[in-house]
Amino acid sequence: MALNIVAIIPSLNPDEKLLKCVSDLKEQGFDKIIVVNDGSNDETKKYFDKLDTIVLNHEVNLGKGEALKTAFKYYLSNFKNYDGVVTVDSDGQHKGSDAYEVAKYIETNTLVLGVRNFKQKNVPFKSRYGNIITTFIFKILYGKKINDTQTGLRGIPNDFIKKIINLNGSRFEYEINVLKYAVKEKVLIKEVMINTIYIKKNKSSHFKAFKDSFKIYKEMIKR
Repeated sequence: MALNIVAIIPSLNPDEKLLKCVSDLKEQGFDKIIVVNDGSNDETKKYFDKLDTIVLNHEVNLGKGEALKTAFKYYLSNFKNYDGVVTVDSDGQHKGSDAYEVAKYIETNTLVLGVRNFKQKNVPFKSRYGNIITTFIFKILYGKKINDTQTGLRGIPNDFIKKIINLNGSRFEYEINVLKYAVKEKVLIKEVMINTIYIKKNKSSHFKAFKDSFKIYKEMIKR
């Protein structure tokens, strides 16, 4: 299937996995890729220099939410003939083939989520139970069960990008606010099962367990 979707990769202090991520996406037919360097240190900037993609730069680290918003704004201004975007993490958790599967389901008034299987043995303890708790609280508050509230692999059509581009949240809490908005506005949420990949127990993740979890739960209880 020919893709009319742009891939977006927010990245902070990447390594070789970023290069592999971009290569896999290109193999799957993503001909346009936007990478956001979210204030990475000097030692890791060499990886951005190796990319044959669009690279947008934050001078300092602003957070994943701001990186996504920067990419969304650039996309809306420069890709008038595309149907939407797929957001992909740069730490090796998302395969190009999974991004392709998510992209296939992008359509108007739909948010597509790449959902991991948290019952697998390779899932770190804090990731498994963190998701169980967040899923439970989200369902209690908003009446919707979402099986992977923290997934960074998402398919977003143009109409929905325009609605979420100014939502609150600079870091990971932004992604929760997107889910809240989708439920509130009765946007169809489509879940697509993807590979569950945790490299070295997800040590390369920039998710700060206490600080970011606090912000996420704080945003969830705002109604």
